[in-house]
Amino acid sequence: MSKRSASVDEIVAAIEAARDKVMSDEVKSLTKLGIPKAMAYQVIANRYHQTTNNQDEAEPDFDAGHPPSWEEIG
Repeated sequence: MSKRSASVDEIVAAIEAARDKVMSDEVKSLTKLGIPKAMAYQVIANRYHQTTNNQDEAEPDFDAGHPPSWEEIG
């Protein structure tokens, strides 16, 4: 039995497919709780640092902005 080595592209594709599956499952869970689909996509996209296709439909997430720099704090 010989071992087959996977290419980098195959590994990246597998990781992206797994991430998409997990994100899809989480969106389904949130919509079952009554959260609107657009908002659920935004919540999950923020968690996985992704941009959504329907980002204009979702409510803005003011907590997702960049943290203030030390100059802005001082």
